[in-house]
Amino acid sequence: QVQLVESEGGLVQAGGSLRLSCVCSGVTGRTWSMGWFRQAPGKAREFVAARRWPDESTFYANSVKGRFTMFTSRDNGKITMTLQMNNLEAEDTAIYYCIADSSWVVDVTNPAKYDHRGRGTQVTVSS
Repeated sequence: QVQLVESEGGLVQAGGSLRLSCVCSGVTGRTWSMGWFRQAPGKAREFVAARRWPDESTFYANSVKGRFTMFTSRDNGKITMTLQMNNLEAEDTAIYYCIADSSWVVDVTNPAKYDHRGRGTQVTVSS
């Protein structure tokens, strides 16, 4: 059974940094896709970043490219994913969701392509 456990988010000033992590257990097979989406109040869910296995192809939204970096490690049925967020902006304020799927997702920016989602964690950036 796949489980996603996210770390706590937090409150940070604009220009600051924050790190989110997500541990995915129940990982089987060579293919896997995992990443982050976020949703701000009154806005649609937005793609942030994703990585696919086995090739570890990695994708970032244009809005976070150069500021966010995703690190992952895979071992014994578990993937630990960390999102390092630097130079945060007020527009980054949202609930961040960890997502995963057992397939090599083609359209990584489409949240409907992922079967599993974490409970979400709040990130607030004060300006």
